Amino acid sequence: MAIDIAPVHVPTADTSDLRPLITPALVIIPTYNERENILALLPRVLDYPELSVLVVDDGSPDGTGDLVAAEVERNPRVHLIRRAGKQGLGTAYVAGFRYALARDAEFIFEMDADFSHDPRYLPDLLHAAESAYDLVIGSRYVAGGGTTDWGLGRQLISRGGNVYARLILGLPLSDMTGGYRCYRRAALEAINLNGIRSNGYSFQIEMAYRVRQAGLRVGEVPIIFPDRRVGASKMSKQIVFEALLNVVKLRLGLM
Repeated sequence: MAIDIAPVHVPTADTSDLRPLITPALVIIPTYNERENILALLPRVLDYPELSVLVVDDGSPDGTGDLVAAEVERNPRVHLIRRAGKQGLGTAYVAGFRYALARDAEFIFEMDADFSHDPRYLPDLLHAAESAYDLVIGSRYVAGGGTTDWGLGRQLISRGGNVYARLILGLPLSDMTGGYRCYRRAALEAINLNGIRSNGYSFQIEMAYRVRQAGLRVGEVPIIFPDRRVGASKMSKQIVFEALLNVVKLRLGLM
């Protein structure tokens, strides 16, 4: 059935693209100063005809949003939300989830903009979600997964954080902090998105916890996770501290 595409509306601060989706799956990519990566990443994702892309840009000073806006004009599978200033990873994804649900997406991905999430794993995540799970996590720590070009400190923080979260929350997952994911629509509908409180590193932990709380199925597929190709990491000590604290709050029912 043909779908009528409305005239392109490139959103301004805190407004959204008004067009419908023309694919069953949507890949959400939050951005802040990713102009060096985003135009190379978009065609790699769009190589898969069943996928569309939603970029959620937090007012990038480097013009990332403007670059994506130009792609919106050219490609009906590229969508954009432009937000007024840096508001954080968690709120970016929640905005993307709402956008996807409002447009009847059946599968919704989370993906980083910096090529640490290789697009070649998108079919693996989608297949696992279609066949077995309500949430699929691209895992660095199951058999076949791994990291490359990581220093010892980063490895210790990542592995230690996952062990810490797994022990406190009792979730049988190897990589709760992994941000390369695919949700079935039903998983996001089962969660109270208004109740999500984490906005940094712990956002991924909270989302996995909420999906399990809802009695849904969570699985993992292996990925190799390299360091970002260009640009600076947005990880900070404050983000790590928030994650440690929020895991305890989740366990105690304070979030």
